[in-house]
Amino acid sequence: MKDIGITAGPPARGGSVGPGVEQPAPASGDLHTVLRSSKAAHMDSDSAVVERLLTPAEVATIFRVDPKTVSRWARSGKLHALRTLGGHRRYPESEIWALLEQHQDG
Repeated sequence: MKDIGITAGPPARGGSVGPGVEQPAPASGDLHTVLRSSKAAHMDSDSAVVERLLTPAEVATIFRVDPKTVSRWARSGKLHALRTLGGHRRYPESEIWALLEQHQDG
């Protein structure tokens, strides 16, 4: 059988992966250090707070109205509703509290 440069095991550190292809030697840090720094970088980029979304029933409780009223407000544009994959409405909590403040002030 002709040798075509493919081996059956993992290549040695910094060794040949195949014909004319060299596998780079790992960086000077160990795997845990690399993973930790990668996780830290990911956490920094995703450090924005994820806003809680409220159900129509939760919004109705806050305003002391029926959940159908909340749905009407969304249809009329008074509230901004997001839709779940199942088609259910969800309301950003910050917008609900802002609307409640406007409602109480005015």
